[in-house]
Amino acid sequence: MHMDKLKITEYLNRINYKGVLKPNFEVLKELQKCHLLSVPFENLDIHYKRPIELDNTKFYKKIVINNRGGFCYELNGLFHTLLNNLGFKSKIVSARVYDSKKKIFGNEYDHLAIIVELDQNEYLVDVGFGEFAFYPLKLIPNEIQKDPRGCFIVEKINEGLSVSQINGDVKNIQYKFTTECRELNEFQEMCDYHQTNPNSHFTEKKLISKPTNCGRVTLTGNTLKIIENHIIKENIEFQIEEYARQLDKWFEIDEEEIKASR
Repeated sequence: MHMDKLKITEYLNRINYKGVLKPNFEVLKELQKCHLLSVPFENLDIHYKRPIELDNTKFYKKIVINNRGGFCYELNGLFHTLLNNLGFKSKIVSARVYDSKKKIFGNEYDHLAIIVELDQNEYLVDVGFGEFAFYPLKLIPNEIQKDPRGCFIVEKINEGLSVSQINGDVKNIQYKFTTECRELNEFQEMCDYHQTNPNSHFTEKKLISKPTNCGRVTLTGNTLKIIENHIIKENIEFQIEEYARQLDKWFEIDEEEIKASR
């Protein structure tokens, strides 16, 4: 997808990015952080029976024009396109999310992530995984990387790589991935699976979540959870009739517009 100057400007306004536009590491860092702070991770279309198609033009309309969020295929798919239009050498890759309860990884194409090559280094970039690093992670195995959201480590695993978050002595695997360049349409089957299969956690209940500089705000079903500085500030259940008001209050999204959208 080619983005003209107007589309790029609209996208940058959507993520509240006001810096320079040179394809360097500092710009990449700020673009990722701004995107995460501005665009929520959400699965609402699934619960309002709005099919999600792998089409960057539709991603753009939903995220930039309609002030919505999305899940990995949409968020990382569109961000990858922006990066390429800004002169970054960006590609999308397939990842398999780790299920800590079942102790297994998901299927291929379970998650869509981004790798950016910059100054002869490769970086994992991800604005579509929910709670994750604010900044790109260098693909150097076994090196602990400090980030505003915690410590992360990339390791070699099964002819690929894994990324984990480290909390004290505990290492929580997030997903494994390869660096092979993929095409967006290769993710269609898993995108359909996550929208329709009862075994997908995306079909369980409505979820929308966005980090703040010091925490996170999440609506899950009829529960509001606010975390600040690693402390749960609020964790309240509300009547389902209150959902529209909470959605508008915390994410500036109109539930009626979702229902009416096509």
